Amino acid sequence: MAQEEHRSVVVEADGGSRGNPGQAAYGAVLQDATTGEVIAERAECIGVATNNVAEYRGLIAGLELYNEHTPNAELEVRMDSKLVVEQMSGNWKIKHPDMKPLAMAAYQLAPFGTTYTWIPRSENVYADRILNVALDAAALTPARATRAPKPVQPGETAAEPAARNTMVGWNNDLGSPTTLILVRHGETAHTAQKKFSGRGGDDPGLNADGRAQVRALADWLAPLADEIDATVSSPLRRTLETAEILAEHLGQQLVVEEGLAEAAFGTWDGLTFGQVQEQHPDDLDAWLGSMHVAPGGGDSFAEMDTRVRRARDRLIKTYPGKAVLAVTHVTPIKLMVKLALGAPLEAVYRMELAPASVTVISWFEDGQASLRMFNARPMESAFIGR
Repeated sequence: MAQEEHRSVVVEADGGSRGNPGQAAYGAVLQDATTGEVIAERAECIGVATNNVAEYRGLIAGLELYNEHTPNAELEVRMDSKLVVEQMSGNWKIKHPDMKPLAMAAYQLAPFGTTYTWIPRSENVYADRILNVALDAAALTPARATRAPKPVQPGETAAEPAARNTMVGWNNDLGSPTTLILVRHGETAHTAQKKFSGRGGDDPGLNADGRAQVRALADWLAPLADEIDATVSSPLRRTLETAEILAEHLGQQLVVEEGLAEAAFGTWDGLTFGQVQEQHPDDLDAWLGSMHVAPGGGDSFAEMDTRVRRARDRLIKTYPGKAVLAVTHVTPIKLMVKLALGAPLEAVYRMELAPASVTVISWFEDGQASLRMFNARPMESAFIGR
């Protein structure tokens, strides 16, 4: 059924913890309110947490499914958590510090007019079932949280394959990979001053140092021109300026990929971290405390993770077995690395990328990935290694 045909939908969500706190997971399902058709579902083990945290995470996942699949439909949320239903309905105050950032994230995702309905646990069997599948799977592989299987929707690719202990560099049976040569744009005035700079903001161009950095990078990459099959770029000015210099040196046509754009930082755009800390301390604490909270009304890391994953899938589908130079930004590159390593979303806090730096990732046909270079600058050139 087409997205616009779902006029009214229901999200049923649940969360549970074996120990409270203990190993926890959430489950959420999006259904057509009239037919009961399952439009999408999501379940995930989230590590050690309380029941209430897991329940809020289930709500957030359900609201994300709504925004991804049926953003124009009327929405009713059904949960067996009296606490979450009453707090989201505005009847109960949110006092616990762990709940506040989660509730803020849910408020930002929920459309105007969302209704919240309490249902007994016996009527919330679908969400309860898939969260327990996730917990059971995680119990079998305790070193890694496991996502329950998600049905593939029209226009989407399958979920990330389970990690395998394969030495990808030694295995000749994996086929020809699609290699993404991820380039961070050169320096801008915002880069030099360490200001938040995302899509929807001032969109600064390269400064003199930035252009010099990119020209040096172009000279470094020039011997590899015959090995690079395509050049794509984020639509923002600084990436387009970077990509134009590189494409000219490499003799490439430039293609724009919207999914490579930086996150939106909303009201924080153009501010330094210290200025945000001074002007928006509560919002900053909430953002640092949850990957689902959007900075200043912009994009959360969780939202960006979904967008970058889809951009990667489009690039792999469009350029199978090819080497693609992709000019982008800090957040998309970090998320690409996170995807390649199967790392948790919080890993983005542990990476640093210089302007005009190169990160190289190869994705194989079976979904496995190999990180071949990270945050490199013009020093050596033999890094594609197809």
